[in-house]
Amino acid sequence: MILIAGPCVIESRDFILQMAEELREIASLPNVDFYFKSSFDKANRTSISSFRGPGLEKGCEILAEVKEKFGYKILTDIHESYQAAPVSKVADALQIPAFLCRQTDLLVAAAKTNAFINIKKGQFLAPQAMKHSLKKVLETRGIKGEPSYEICFENKVCLCERGSSFGYGNLVVDMRSLAIMREYAPVIYDATHSVQMPAGTGETSGGDSSFAPILARGAAAVGVDGFFYETHISPKDALSDGANMLTPAQLKQSLKEVFAIREALEFQ
Repeated sequence: MILIAGPCVIESRDFILQMAEELREIASLPNVDFYFKSSFDKANRTSISSFRGPGLEKGCEILAEVKEKFGYKILTDIHESYQAAPVSKVADALQIPAFLCRQTDLLVAAAKTNAFINIKKGQFLAPQAMKHSLKKVLETRGIKGEPSYEICFENKVCLCERGSSFGYGNLVVDMRSLAIMREYAPVIYDATHSVQMPAGTGETSGGDSSFAPILARGAAAVGVDGFFYETHISPKDALSDGANMLTPAQLKQSLKEVFAIREALEFQ
């Protein structure tokens, strides 16, 4: 099972190293393919005054230090096509933000690297529409024809569900989308962004992290290839996405539930 975890944004070098240490036990769980996630630049914050992170150069230096010290695989998101090549020198996986999942130049630039690519489904798209984003990556990597689970797996590209817009400032998760997208690609379920309330506080996004473990249980029952949890030592003090992040202890408990459901289904 793929597990992506870490704080929303790189708040500081010391903080990131502390978070990486906090996740050491979780990262070493058996049968888990772990990726440490944090963003060097949150380019899609609600307000222009919101904290964005240290930027590409400094951010990649910090992520490289995490990789060297802890041996973790690294996942981070990119927002501009020029970022793909330099970031892929540090990151094992490049994440395409949901708002940018149709941006051809960004997808092509990511596909030209050797990185694993995690494409987040736009909150505004039907799951079937994500085939087109997959095709942009696969054709850049020399694969013609319709996407399939096996082809996407072999070419290191997957899709990520993070909820769909439901009126203003609210998201819902249609669990059918997990099964639909998994017909033609590996699927990661983003438990914490699924409980986000975009611009919910006016200046920043809100959310309710108490629902993240509940929705994760649902995704585990449907069947997915991995889970994404943004994680913070003290979510209430986080500089981004605090309302929907889990503490390491909460993440550990949620994973116990997810593993139990997966094991029960495999037993059947």
